[in-house]
Amino acid sequence: MSIRCLIVDDEPLAQRVVEKYIEQIPALNLAAKCSNALEAIDPLAKESIDIIFLDINMPSLSGVEFLRSLKNPPLVIITTAYPEYALEGFELDVVDYLLKPIPFERFVKAVNKAIARLQLRSVGNGTPAAVEAKNSSDQLSLTVKADKRIYKIPLSSIIYIEGMGDYVTVYSAKGKIIAHDTMKRLEEELRRPDFIRVHKSYIISAQWVDYVEGNSIKVGDTMIPIGKSYRDEVYPFFE
Repeated sequence: MSIRCLIVDDEPLAQRVVEKYIEQIPALNLAAKCSNALEAIDPLAKESIDIIFLDINMPSLSGVEFLRSLKNPPLVIITTAYPEYALEGFELDVVDYLLKPIPFERFVKAVNKAIARLQLRSVGNGTPAAVEAKNSSDQLSLTVKADKRIYKIPLSSIIYIEGMGDYVTVYSAKGKIIAHDTMKRLEEELRRPDFIRVHKSYIISAQWVDYVEGNSIKVGDTMIPIGKSYRDEVYPFFE
């Protein structure tokens, strides 16, 4: 798979870091670098771009404004120094949200998410392969039932899930939903690199982890306990 990438960032140093990272991943191919969102219009019109590494805080037109202006945008990985834009980014269904300075291993994780999405697109719609992919652990949303409604929650927006007997509370960037469901079912459905069960009552999204301290883990704004029986799996996950 050859994946064509576009860097949109007004900071030359940030451009060089992402470019260096792209060079280290054989599947990625840098198509162009742009210093602002307006410059990106031309390469997007002339070339087939698969992934945009997009900064947010740029002159003239912000990354979010630019993304909203695109009718059929490529996959987008946000690269920014401003965590306060995370919610808005995930509402636009970005693949991932990378905070500068970006560690290479975190960059690789974001790229792997994008590759998974591209592979889902490539199998087509309605074919047996597409149906299987849609129902696999690489699906892009979690379906839960609550308040006589069926909710589809984008996986990229899920922060953590808390179990309470026969009910679960899904905390996402858009708020929380209390559903009649089980942690066992959700753990099986979310069996993918981004999610890990850290306690009998908690499943967390690795991309929202701030830090691990002792027997607790900070996910979003919440400190979550790490269960004794889960520690052998949790600690190596973040080393």
